[in-house]
Amino acid sequence: MSVIPFDDRDGKIWMDGQLIDWREAKLHVLSHGLHYASSVFEGERAYGGKIFKSREHTLRFHASAEQLGFTIPYSAEVLDAAKEAVLKANGLSDAYLRPVAWRGSEMMAVSAQASKIHVAIAAWEWPSMFKPEIKAKGIRLKWAPYKRPSPETEPVHAKAAGLYMICTISKHDAEKHGYQDALMLDYRGYLAEATGANLFLVIDGEIHTPTADCFLNGITRQTVIALAREAGITVHERHMKPEELARVSEVFLTGTAAEITPVGEIEGQIFTPGTITHALMDAYTKATRG
Repeated sequence: MSVIPFDDRDGKIWMDGQLIDWREAKLHVLSHGLHYASSVFEGERAYGGKIFKSREHTLRFHASAEQLGFTIPYSAEVLDAAKEAVLKANGLSDAYLRPVAWRGSEMMAVSAQASKIHVAIAAWEWPSMFKPEIKAKGIRLKWAPYKRPSPETEPVHAKAAGLYMICTISKHDAEKHGYQDALMLDYRGYLAEATGANLFLVIDGEIHTPTADCFLNGITRQTVIALAREAGITVHERHMKPEELARVSEVFLTGTAAEITPVGEIEGQIFTPGTITHALMDAYTKATRG
C-alpha cells in the first residue's frame, strides 16, 4: 500500500508557540511521551474553513492532560487561535486537525516531574475514513481481542495515547481477517465501542448507545445524541450485552474521523443501513456545514 509519510510533507505545523516548517517538527528519541505514553491528543475537523466544536475539543484537550497529571501551557484562546493559524498557513478549508501534547526529554524514568510539556498542532486533508462504496453498504466489524478497561485501572475518560495501544492491535487483527474495524466489549462484557468511534444501535425505531462510563464520551457522540433527540428520536444510554444485537435493525459508528459510518456486519451478524442512520447522516452534514 502506497502512503505519503507524515514526516515528509510540505506545509506548516504549530509547535510550542510558533509555526514552523512541517519537516522540522521533531522530538527527541528519549522523550518521555514516547516511552511512557505521557501524551494526549485531539482529533478535529474543519468544514468550509470552520473548525467544528473547536472550543469543546480544546477544553477536552486540557482535561485529558490534567488526568495524566500535567498542564498544557497554553490557554484555550491561544490554542483555538493556533488551530485557525494552522489552517490558514496550509491553505486548508476542509481538513482534519491533530493537536497533541507530551512530556519532553528532560527526564527519562517513570517519574518525570521536571519534563517540559510540548504542544503541536498539525492539519491535513483527510476525507471520510472509509471509501464511499464501503460506507454505503456498511463496514464490517470483527470482535476485538481486547476489552475496554475499568476506570480503576486507567484514566479512561482522557484522550490519551496509551489507551489506543489495544485499539491498534485490535484494528490490525480485524484488517488481517478482511474486516474494516473491530468492536470492543468492556471489562464487564458489555458492548463498548469500536477502535476509534462510538457505537449506536437501532432497536424498534429507537436508538440505544452504550453508557460511556469506561471509554471516551465522544464529542461527535454527544452531537449525534442531541441531533437525534431534536428529530424526535428516543435515545437510550445504557449497558448492553452482545446478545441484544439479535434485536438490532441498524448499527452505526460516530467519531471525528468516522463522522457517521454505517455498519453492515458484526462478525456474521448482518445489518442494513436504514432510515434512522441516513437521517442522522444528513443532519450531521447540515450541522457541520451549516
